[in-house]
Amino acid sequence: MKKLVVVFVVVCALFAMSAPAAEWKGWIVDAKCGAKGAKAEHAACAEKCAKGGAALVFVSDGKVLKVSDQAKIQGHVGHEVTITGKLDGDTISVDSVKM
Repeated sequence: MKKLVVVFVVVCALFAMSAPAAEWKGWIVDAKCGAKGAKAEHAACAEKCAKGGAALVFVSDGKVLKVSDQAKIQGHVGHEVTITGKLDGDTISVDSVKM
């Protein structure tokens, strides 16, 4: 019986640790400009900085968030998008990106 209780507690803990996916709307911009680049007029600058090696970030409601997999947002530089994923501190693990 004790083993069954321990297994149950472990399984419950694993489910509690895995955060559900959430959805945010915001802008994909270069890390150099961050929140001030979260607008359509900044798209060309964001693309130039990204090609120059600047990391890409996601800006939502003025908050700048890192993105764990840069390849998933690469085609959306300078665009307003909706990201589905998981937030861990200040970093988003992206599941999908929609324009």
